[in-house]
Amino acid sequence: MPVEITPQTGDALIIVDVQNDILTDGNLPILDSEAVIPVLNEYLRRFSDKCLPVYATRDWHPANHCSFNTQGGPWPAHCVADTPGAAFVAALHLPQDAVVISKANLADVEDDSAFAGTELEGRLHAAGVRRLFIGGLATDYAVLNTVCDALKRSFGVCLLIDAIRAVNICPGDGARAIDAMLELGAVPTDLQRLAA
Repeated sequence: MPVEITPQTGDALIIVDVQNDILTDGNLPILDSEAVIPVLNEYLRRFSDKCLPVYATRDWHPANHCSFNTQGGPWPAHCVADTPGAAFVAALHLPQDAVVISKANLADVEDDSAFAGTELEGRLHAAGVRRLFIGGLATDYAVLNTVCDALKRSFGVCLLIDAIRAVNICPGDGARAIDAMLELGAVPTDLQRLAA
């Protein structure tokens, strides 16, 4: 059950992979993914109003990325660097000072976590961040792996359960991912319980 939480100094918002190719009509569509955009925009507004940092992660794949089915991987080509599909969704109101974290940009390495091979951890420590509010796409891949890696690195994690959607290759994958994140120590919350 979601709990009431007040964002404060030491907190940051992480928006995971809200990119054109991952929307319902993209190359790697996630059902109902557009529904997270207005919810995330409200989180963005609240964090910006408190001058709390915002990080936006993005898949930034080379054209021959190992996860693509043309290379023997499981997915259609998606979020290829410098293409329209890799762009953040225009309706997402990222602040100008949002820190962009590009990930999965090596052809032969597949890792969904925003911490894998990126400068995210160092930037968070440099900014004095201790607790992360995480939402975005997809619950059962990039969100799951980012949350797990954050917890392993001793960050507190609040999972924005109203601002995530799953691929659900197998029915129930998203629900199982949420259970796994909560079991590891993530705290569920939503807009109704995010105190001003």
